[in-house]
Amino acid sequence: LSESGVPQLVQPMIWDYAADLDVEGKVRLVEKYCRCGFSKVWFASAFKGATGANQSLTLIGHHLRNHLQWLEVARNSPPDALEGIALTGWQRYDHFSVLCELLPVAIPSLAVCLQTLTNGGYSEEVKATVEKLLGISNLETETFMR
Repeated sequence: LSESGVPQLVQPMIWDYAADLDVEGKVRLVEKYCRCGFSKVWFASAFKGATGANQSLTLIGHHLRNHLQWLEVARNSPPDALEGIALTGWQRYDHFSVLCELLPVAIPSLAVCLQTLTNGGYSEEVKATVEKLLGISNLETETFMR
């Protein structure tokens, strides 16, 4: 791969939307890409739409745990290996499927994920910031919000 010249032309993106992703395995993958000559890698997470083709509401806790684990991968990866993270928001699983998790119901999840990444973790302060920004009194991450 290094001899092909590809590492000088592209930056790979590692995708994983799981709430229990393999942090150590992802770190090893980043290290492997660095050894192959890639200057930077990207991570891809999801703030909605990655938990089921017929999911209507967004379970924030799933996506929050995913982002917390991506932060762990970033902390344990070689310095300066990460170029960025793409927060995806899938609306359908294929062109023949119905829409799932429309954006309005996922805005709290997007806010939590962005604040978590911005602050390097999730805390009561992050929760309070999201509640203030969205004008809600009680952010629920482990149940479906109403």
